[in-house]
Amino acid sequence: HHLSAAFVRARRFPSDHDSPNSKKVYTLSVFRWNFLSAGSPFERHAMGLSTHVLDTMHGTPAAGMQVALYTTQGDSATLVKQFGLNQDGRNPDGLLYDNDNLVSGTYRLVFDVAGYFKARGVVLPEPNFLNKVSLDFGIAHADQHYHVPLLVSPWSYSTYRGS
Repeated sequence: HHLSAAFVRARRFPSDHDSPNSKKVYTLSVFRWNFLSAGSPFERHAMGLSTHVLDTMHGTPAAGMQVALYTTQGDSATLVKQFGLNQDGRNPDGLLYDNDNLVSGTYRLVFDVAGYFKARGVVLPEPNFLNKVSLDFGIAHADQHYHVPLLVSPWSYSTYRGS
């Protein structure tokens, strides 16, 4: 019950010496989507809260990165769970909260970025630029799925509400 779609986009970069015999440089971007068919077991149970971390320096999932999940209220934070990411850069236990246990409120995910890159052998300056990345976010509709991905390198990160 699993469908994949992909497309490749090529973009040519002109050179200063563009002639019929010159080499042309192309970059390829590959985009892939996975679709779950209606009624698949994953689709029925995938609602809740999830995360996924991609290491943009190495182009891989951030396997082994340590993550902590907190519930927050004002300046107070309560640890819910800590875990290391699996080979796919995800929580090895699946959802952080399933739909039955997810409640509206505020949460925090803390990613040990410096620890992960040091463990990969990346030499970081002291003090390093990013130590731990802390993402505070709110869940307004506990009946919807909230996916909080992190794309990270030792010098930058980005996130968004995924699906």
